[in-house]
Amino acid sequence: MKKPMDVFCEIPCLTEQSRQLSGVALQKKWFKFADKRYIGQYLQKFIDYNFELFKFLGVQPFIIGSDQNITLSFRSSGFIGAIPLRAPDTGKQIGDFIVIPRYTRKDKFEDYIEILNLLGTVISPEVIDSLPLASGKNFRPPLYLEAVKFLAVLEKMIMRPWRKFDNIQKVLNHPSGQINWTKYTKNEYKVENRLKFPISSNVLSEFHSEYSEIRYVFDLCKSEILSANTPLRIKNTLRNKLSFLEERLYLHKPKVTDKISIRFSDSPTVKACKEQANRILNFNFIDSTAWRGDFSDVFEKFIQHIFKETAKETGGRFYSNFRFPSRTSKHYAWELKHIEPDGVFQKENVFVFIDAKYKSNLYNKFDESEVLKEDYRHDLHQIMAYTSFSKTDSKFGFLCYPSEQIELKSIQYKNGINEATYTVFILGVPVKKDRINETKRLLINELNEIERETSTRLKTYSPPTPR
Repeated sequence: MKKPMDVFCEIPCLTEQSRQLSGVALQKKWFKFADKRYIGQYLQKFIDYNFELFKFLGVQPFIIGSDQNITLSFRSSGFIGAIPLRAPDTGKQIGDFIVIPRYTRKDKFEDYIEILNLLGTVISPEVIDSLPLASGKNFRPPLYLEAVKFLAVLEKMIMRPWRKFDNIQKVLNHPSGQINWTKYTKNEYKVENRLKFPISSNVLSEFHSEYSEIRYVFDLCKSEILSANTPLRIKNTLRNKLSFLEERLYLHKPKVTDKISIRFSDSPTVKACKEQANRILNFNFIDSTAWRGDFSDVFEKFIQHIFKETAKETGGRFYSNFRFPSRTSKHYAWELKHIEPDGVFQKENVFVFIDAKYKSNLYNKFDESEVLKEDYRHDLHQIMAYTSFSKTDSKFGFLCYPSEQIELKSIQYKNGINEATYTVFILGVPVKKDRINETKRLLINELNEIERETSTRLKTYSPPTPR
């Protein structure tokens, strides 16, 4: 597929080094007023001009070579998104820089939606003020992503009653409630109207106008999800949810609106539903500016889900984001008040600490990059700090990275002074729903082996005889 003319560069997230863009080629296409003799200076100026936006998207540009052989390359992080760029020669806007999910399916967001549905969570793209994207609405998050989020918050809202007072105007043959005496005096001169009292009464009901507006937004979302814009796999996973919601909303008649009012008295669930509904209503009227989505949070919750399901099948317990607070007389400004592993698996005397890292290490196993080495060194020290909270001499931790295939590697560190051992497992997990069961089977076998090893050590250990 040919890349659009308004896209400067497009790379997947977790790219350690993109293909090198020739400085001469960039000058011919994008920096036409730049002096060819000083192309290196213009590339540095280009990086400086767009530094804040590159930082926002988690992209690190770097220059390779010199003179006519100079090139520009990029390193991406766990963010996906798009940013507009300025040219170094004129300062004017040129193409957009796009970071896409690291998946191979035809639709970039299919796996993303499947995983979010599985986890029961949503991740909203973060937007900042910038120039409008040169690619317009072609590279912003698709509408069906917002529609899926709306279905999730709507499902929570309809599980609780949402009643409001409606003011009903009617005529009774006896005085009751709030009587409109002005209207009554206009007609009471007729004898037959003496006992006709125009009143207004407040009736508590779910059939109010705001619920009808929510129904209208639901109809918009349903149309989008069932349209050709949405991948077939996502349609199939959402059909049951759409049927359930439509049945619950059947008696509510849709009311056309371009904005739903958010009131101070709304409950948090209703407020969240209204806010997401307004995003749907305003989707086609908002300028496309710089945006990003953090996939590291998705990966962390994905790993937690796998270990939680594994704990259920092995009879263990899993603690998500368990905090170890620090205690001191005075905290410095730069000091950590607690440390927090992504998960702790516990079964009897076995404690296993889990840390999920959405980084490119397992996509670049034989790359000698100093950045990769430094990232791994930091991750290793972090997991070993977590495992130090285990009471046993044998300490276990999992470092989890995304990878193309499921893989597991163990590394053992031994303290020659007190014979304590640290075993760090590097677990590679494809970020795909259909690989969860295979990953669980691998983990169950490994955790059972850890349990056997720990039990054996405890049986053979004899405490010193007190003097």
